[in-house]
Amino acid sequence: MKRSPPHAHFLNRELGILEFNRRVLAQAEDETVPLLERLTFLCIVSSNLDEFVEIRVAGLKEQIKLDLHEPGPDGKGAAEVYALVIGEVRELVAAQYKLLNKVLLPQLAAQGIHFRRRSDWNPAQRQWVRDYFFRELLPVLTPIGLDPAHPFPKVLNKSLNFVVELEGRDAFGRNSGAAIVQAPRALPRLIRLPPEVSGPGYEFVFLSSILHGHVGELFSGMSVLGCYQFRVTRNSDLFVDEEEVTNMRIALQGELLHRHFGDAVRLEIAENCSEKMTEFLLGQFSLEADDLHRVEGPVNLYRLREVPEQVERPDLKYPPFQPGLPPELGTVTTDLFEVLARQDILLHHPYQSFTPVINFIRTAATDPLVIAIKQTVYRTGTDSELMEILIDAARRGKEVTVVVELMARFDEEANLNWAARLEEVGAHVIYGVVGHKTHAKMALIVRREQREDGVTVLKRYVHLATGNYHPRTARLYTDFGLITANEEFCADASDVFQQLTGLGRAGKLRHVWQSPFSLHRRVVAAIRNEARLAAEGKPAHIIAKMNALLEPIIIEELYAASQAGVKIDLIVRGVCGLRPGIEGLSQNIRVRSIVGRFLEHTRIFHFQNEGAEDTYLASADWMDRNFFRRIELCFPVLDPVLKRRVIREGLQPYLADSCQAWEMDGEGAYARAKRRGKGHSAQDELLHLLAAPT
Repeated sequence: MKRSPPHAHFLNRELGILEFNRRVLAQAEDETVPLLERLTFLCIVSSNLDEFVEIRVAGLKEQIKLDLHEPGPDGKGAAEVYALVIGEVRELVAAQYKLLNKVLLPQLAAQGIHFRRRSDWNPAQRQWVRDYFFRELLPVLTPIGLDPAHPFPKVLNKSLNFVVELEGRDAFGRNSGAAIVQAPRALPRLIRLPPEVSGPGYEFVFLSSILHGHVGELFSGMSVLGCYQFRVTRNSDLFVDEEEVTNMRIALQGELLHRHFGDAVRLEIAENCSEKMTEFLLGQFSLEADDLHRVEGPVNLYRLREVPEQVERPDLKYPPFQPGLPPELGTVTTDLFEVLARQDILLHHPYQSFTPVINFIRTAATDPLVIAIKQTVYRTGTDSELMEILIDAARRGKEVTVVVELMARFDEEANLNWAARLEEVGAHVIYGVVGHKTHAKMALIVRREQREDGVTVLKRYVHLATGNYHPRTARLYTDFGLITANEEFCADASDVFQQLTGLGRAGKLRHVWQSPFSLHRRVVAAIRNEARLAAEGKPAHIIAKMNALLEPIIIEELYAASQAGVKIDLIVRGVCGLRPGIEGLSQNIRVRSIVGRFLEHTRIFHFQNEGAEDTYLASADWMDRNFFRRIELCFPVLDPVLKRRVIREGLQPYLADSCQAWEMDGEGAYARAKRRGKGHSAQDELLHLLAAPT
């Protein structure tokens, strides 16, 4: 039996996630980043922390409640980790609000972008806000006075609410002393004042300020002693017993109804909330003092994400760019299938356009020679052109098969809706494999073509990618996609689709490594091969780029390779459980993280292999779930020209980056890479290299 690795070899996952968010917050603090983009980074941290609390902190609390003592690879139990992360979260939140109040808001005001407090409203603004309250807000508000007939209402996860302290008696002689007002979800949380009352520039007021200023109108004849905004974050991890359900879709629909009302995990309240109301709210949500977060400002900073979209100030944003196209796809009339008959197409998003992927599916939907389209769907969004194209293809009589992952976190509802619409038009909708999320990104097209000798054959084309079929994130995330007519790749994709839609044992694939069957074993073998070569005195090098590195066996294999003399460069955007640079353990391993304008999402695994330069693209990170509990694909780049492109664009610039790179030490702490001269930015270099000329 294999000996368990020592705990000292591993760093904690939850603390690593928070370290990543510190790096994102550093982007908001960076004076070289355009001002409105800094505000966006601040909002991203808030969104990330919300999910961290909803999933990771909620999970820790659940383990503590159930008295589960099994430690993680780092040896820390749930109670110890919980105590550590709560302190880290408090520090991060405090840093956020300090940055907002002391730096960003004053700098935005200097640029003519104001967020007006009630005390700052001039008479014209005060009148406009009052009119807005009576016209837009009052008709949809439902104040709830708390008494035996009106118990504390159900509060939606992360919704904006107000607790109101009252004095006096109402029309029925009641005096409970407290009421709850829930902000209508249909109204914006941030309202821009019209030019006639704001003057030049941009002036905003928060919905919370409007309600605060007029809360007395809701409780006629009573005295309002205080009105305080609050927000509760709930456990949002869905629980579906996949071994018990007979219909995954129906089970998930039922579970989604409960997500908004899961167990409370965190209470955020205004800094000035009275102790009486604070204790009252904690009691209502069965929370302790550790679960309380007082904030100086809006309880949901993510609402500020709307501001850059509403403010037309290009000088305060990243310069716009037009994604480029590979030369072989240079015109709109280019026949994609003719190009694919000659060569593979490699796309590097967001520097290159996602349009060829959409056109790949659109052309198939309308081409009379195409008889079948098969595609996986993990995240596409609520408004997806690709899904509409697939629906149209099914209407046209194509054999459309879509493997929809219903358990894609926070996209479950959108995926359920697309599944229903696809089924309505006769598409085959499959929900993957119970117990294994379908995270692979692939689309397969079957086309009836005539060979030069006149014989009609079925020809297949496939798109394989590291990222989702989501056009919006294709503008924000870095990913590679390969479109090819290589028959062995197409046969591998076809075999995987057959696994997902039918029954039977998994066969051996020709080129593709697949989770949960071969990916882990093949990655381990590739690492060991480099270690063997190094032990023989030959050059050995591993470069791997991914979002997260946590799987213990892979980490131990990397340690062993380092000790054998393999040079190992890891580019890990998010959490990394490996300790680099430790003498005798990992002295040949370097770990860096790139955090910049685009979210680094590409997975690339490169093994020197005696000069063969084996290079793979993958949908999978090096985590337990990706290796053992998901359907993932990892595929080699066989074309020598395209392989050089992946190395030149996907790896080398990131190893040389000195502007947006962070170097990790053996304790899990990060420091900015040393900058020499003007510095080198991988993302800027790739924009210059691949984006269309402006």
